[in-house]
Amino acid sequence: MAELVGPRVYSCCNCRNHVCLHDDIISKAFQGRNGRAFLFSHAMNVVVGAKEDRHLMTGLHTVADIYCNDCQEVLGWKYERAYEETQKYKEGKFIFEKSKIIKENW
Repeated sequence: MAELVGPRVYSCCNCRNHVCLHDDIISKAFQGRNGRAFLFSHAMNVVVGAKEDRHLMTGLHTVADIYCNDCQEVLGWKYERAYEETQKYKEGKFIFEKSKIIKENW
């Protein structure tokens, strides 16, 4: 008998709320505030905070912190605007800090 397997998801490290899908990873080669981070095309069950300009490793960006909508843990940020042309692909995408998410259904 075949076993049904659901999508591979990442959950909030604090409350295990599902916040992103493995299939939505664009890159694992990003740096967060506290170490490695992943760039995702989509997020779920998160709240997007206020926009602010930040000088990141790749230049000036307008970003907004993202929070788990269950426990309000800061999980990363959303790129709202990139000022340099070579960074425009990040707009509308999400950074999740590796230390803030855990694997589910693997």
